[in-house]
Amino acid sequence: MSHLFQPWRLDALDLANRIVIAPMCQYSATDGKAGDWHMLHLGHLALSGAGLLILEATAISAEGRISPGDLGLYSDADEAALGRVVGAIRANAPIALAVQLSHAGRKASSRAPWHGGTQYRPDEPGGWKTEAPSAVPHAEGEDIPTALDRAGLDRIRRDFVAAAERADRLGLDGIEIHGAHGYLLHQFLSPLANKRQDEYGGSLENRMRFPLEVFDAVRAAFPVGKPVWMRISATDWVPNGWDIEGTVALSKELKLRGCAAIHVTTGGVSPLQAIKLAPGYQVPFAQRVKAEVGLPTIAVGLITEPEQAEAIIAQGEADAISIARAILYDPRWPWHAAAKLGAHVSAPKQYWRSQPREYKDLFEGVTLGQR
Repeated sequence: MSHLFQPWRLDALDLANRIVIAPMCQYSATDGKAGDWHMLHLGHLALSGAGLLILEATAISAEGRISPGDLGLYSDADEAALGRVVGAIRANAPIALAVQLSHAGRKASSRAPWHGGTQYRPDEPGGWKTEAPSAVPHAEGEDIPTALDRAGLDRIRRDFVAAAERADRLGLDGIEIHGAHGYLLHQFLSPLANKRQDEYGGSLENRMRFPLEVFDAVRAAFPVGKPVWMRISATDWVPNGWDIEGTVALSKELKLRGCAAIHVTTGGVSPLQAIKLAPGYQVPFAQRVKAEVGLPTIAVGLITEPEQAEAIIAQGEADAISIARAILYDPRWPWHAAAKLGAHVSAPKQYWRSQPREYKDLFEGVTLGQR
């Protein structure tokens, strides 16, 4: 029996299998509001047969958006627009839904990738002043962000809580807090971005303080039983940056606070990063967190083949795998993985007749009459 297609439980949330669709920014919202593109994009991913779909990085404030096109959950209009999409998925697809709550920090106010991805200056149309742990830009030549004071930290914490409350009202099943890829919470963790001299900077304990405060606030605002977890970059891939030892220490603190899992990725805080790409190149970081912390881990990063994903779970390297680009290229990746691994997968009844004859037991619950 396939390990990849074994059920998985996060707190009180039961998932059909160990396949997670990672959050993928679409840069296609209007003032934070989901639109028709999100209905199409998320709708077809929801029919994929994966166990969990995590909505893209969703900003907790307008200034926390990566780009002007980022999805948001900071206004009633945002909540209503996303509710339309969530409602359509709920009515038609048996998949768990989570949202990744995020603040981009100094990497905000940026163009979409297909427009170059460079940062808007605050005085340019579409741009705004960014904020960060310290007045240190992400890249040379970018605008210097405003260093957050105590009032700013309190405001951001409140914004995370308000977004979590909106996520609960929408009926979302879980929350992933974005602490990776060089965005605000990662900026606090990394000594490359955090140059503070107060209780939020300097030592590892101090640099972890604000991300942990945000986790505590979100966990307290979201119903018991609904899982809250964090995505963490396990290393900056830059000397003297955030590293796996810090990741293990942070994960231990998160475990004490009721964190349901750690979604382990890498990089993003510095353009100087030197990443050594290879199939499954980030999996060893997830394996180490799982072994040393005892929290469930989600592995990501060039996991493209069903047999590769199966081996990661079977060998205990992670509890689940997440895929992103692979499922954009093949939105039926879980179907094809189930066929290769001799497993079953859920599919909409409208699609049952697509089941290949050689895989007569691929789809669960298939009973077709002739006409």
